[in-house]
This record gives sequence, structure tokens and C-alpha cells, in this order.
Amino acid sequence: MKWIIAALFIWAAWHYLRPKPKQRVVTDEAEARSILGIDSSANADAIRSAHRRLIASVHPDRGGSTDLTRRVNAARDLLLKRAR
Repeated sequence: MKWIIAALFIWAAWHYLRPKPKQRVVTDEAEARSILGIDSSANADAIRSAHRRLIASVHPDRGGSTDLTRRVNAARDLLLKRAR
């Protein structure tokens, strides 16, 4: 029993202390539009609609990855900031 607890402790320490890969952030408006699948004439409502549609399929609770979710959210934030 003690070795199981020790193994879990070692695994948890490794999991939290390991080096994490650098996250790629969306900085280009054209890339953000291609991620969301919208054209350059899309307004704020179209951006939000495309985000809702896409996030439903890439969210980690639906089997997607956290990296994809982060990129989709970053694309939405970038485009909504520039749409104002």
C-alpha cells in the first residue's frame, strides 16, 4: 500500500513540475479568421456565433484539447477587440 501512495506522489510531482510546452498564441487577424472560419466582413455577432459553434466541438469536456480551446478563445478575443 505504501508503494502505491509513493508512486502516486512521484507521478503528481512529475506532472506538476515537468517543463510545459510553450503555448502558441494567435497574434494575426488573418490566422484568427481562418481558425474561426469567418471572412473579413464578419461583424461581432458572426464572430460570437462562429466561436460558439467551434468551441462546442473542440472543448476538453467534449473530447477536444485545451490547446485548441485556448487558440479558439484567443482568436475570438482578438477579433472582438478589433471589431470595436
